[in-house]
Parts: sequence; C-alpha cells; structure tokens
Amino acid sequence: MAITAAMVKQLRERTGAGMMECKNALKTTNGDIDAAADALRKAGAAKADKKAGRVAADGVIAIADTDNGDAMAMVEVNCETDFAARNESFIAYAQAVAECVLASRPADTAALERMPLKDGAASAGDALTELIGKVGENMTVRRFAVVDGDNLGGYLHKSGDAARIGVIVSLQGGDDALAKDIAMHVAASKPLFLDAAAVPAEAVAHEKTIFAEQAAATGKPPQVMEKIVAGKVAKYIEEITLLGQPFVKEPDTTVEKLLQADKAAVLSFTRYEVGEGIEKKQQDFHAEVMAQAQAQTKTKPAG
Repeated sequence: MAITAAMVKQLRERTGAGMMECKNALKTTNGDIDAAADALRKAGAAKADKKAGRVAADGVIAIADTDNGDAMAMVEVNCETDFAARNESFIAYAQAVAECVLASRPADTAALERMPLKDGAASAGDALTELIGKVGENMTVRRFAVVDGDNLGGYLHKSGDAARIGVIVSLQGGDDALAKDIAMHVAASKPLFLDAAAVPAEAVAHEKTIFAEQAAATGKPPQVMEKIVAGKVAKYIEEITLLGQPFVKEPDTTVEKLLQADKAAVLSFTRYEVGEGIEKKQQDFHAEVMAQAQAQTKTKPAG
C-alpha cells in the first residue's frame, strides 16, 4: 500500500512521533494507522496517543437549570469558525436551545428542531436557519443531555466569550459547592470512566499487552517485568477514572478520598467538549484564493 503524506501527518498528530518513525511504522503495518500507532507506543516513540477523530470543530456549550436546581440541560451547538462561535446571536441561540431542552425534554435533535424556543417564538430549526443566513456559516445542534437529581453541579469552561467545555455532575450527598468542584475537575482532567469497575476489560487487556512489550524490552527478570506491568496498569486506570484521579484543587488527595470525606458519591457525570469526535476540514486558503482568482480571470470579458 502506498504511504501518503496525509497518512504520515495523521499519525504524527496522533502520536507525536517523528516523521520518519511514522512513515516506517506505516510501511510495517501496510498503512494501518491504528496498528502503526500501537507499534510506535510499544517502541516508546509515541509522545501522546491523541485520538485523530477528536480534531476540534468550533461552536459553544450551553447549560440551563431549573429554579430549584433539580434538573440541568446541556447542549452543544456547532459552527464552522471560532469567529462565529463568539457571535452574540450564536451564543444566545445556544442558551435558548438549552432552556428549550430543559423545559420540553425532546426525544432527539430532530424533535428539538420542531419545538418553539419560547412561547410563540420560532422553532429551534427555523431560528437556526435564520441565524445561518445572518452569520453566513453552516451550524447545527449536535447533541444534548438532561440530568435530574437532588444535588447537581454544572460548570462551563470559557475561551473568551464562548464556553468550549461543559460538565454536569450528579451527586448523592455532599452539597452544591462539592458538586461544582467535581464538575470543574471533570472539565480539567477529562476522566473517561467513573471507577475501575467501569473500565472495559478489553481496554485494560489492550494496554496490558503494550506495557508487557515495553517491559520485555528492558531485559529484566520475568518477576520484575510482571510488577512493572501491574504498576503501569494500575496507573493507567487511575488516570482515566474520575475516582482515581488527583483532585485538581488538592493534588495530594484523590477525588475518591475527597468524596469519602464528605460522605458523598458520584451518581453520574456528563462532559461535552466542542468538536469532540468531529474531524474539522483543513482549508488551504492560498489554494482557495488562487482558484477564485483563476475563475475570475476565465470569466472576465475580453476588453
């Protein structure tokens, strides 16, 4: 299989490894990017295993809550550029959608499009169409979530005027301040699972295989390698689980210990990040301008 520059670029962005290392890994795996990424990690060449599918798209996250705080809704509304994401009308639309979701509980985004944002107002879909015409960019309501509970905490992390990360946490016990602290931690530390029991066995087995090959390369005795692998697996689980992570405000304690001190437990957490999982189109503006200039030259009448 021919190894293209685009494939090498994608693997470099995902792993942080050098260009030649990526090219050789792709050759070895016959162009299989996932296998190449694993190969680089096993060799110790990868600096990070960023998901290629998490290239950021633009947009905003909005949260709405009830007056008595027993429910929260969170939405992600996407647009093409960060310029549009900072637009006041776009931000206001996202907030109106969050309030609509909280009040009306639509089954899905298709149902949401048909619902009026406010009494007597245009539907969410019609209002979005109008906004697209005004701003001049493609926009979409990508996803939403509604969380009910006695003790909820919401947090929005803003970049300028636009919130790009949003979190809702539901606690059993504790108080509002603790719920908000946990939500802030989730925004910063990006846990994938609540605790070790929630981590899929196949994910642990996959990492264990990689750690075992890394340990084997050290040439140490089997019993020593076994301890190395066990330690790395434990560290991996700590890093991806909410309860195992060091609390961002007090790194000397874990989130689990923080909750235990307040006799509280996390029932659920929901984290949205703008563009998560969306591959954003990379534009070659030089080529675009040249193409437009050439088109204008072709259509220019002879003088």
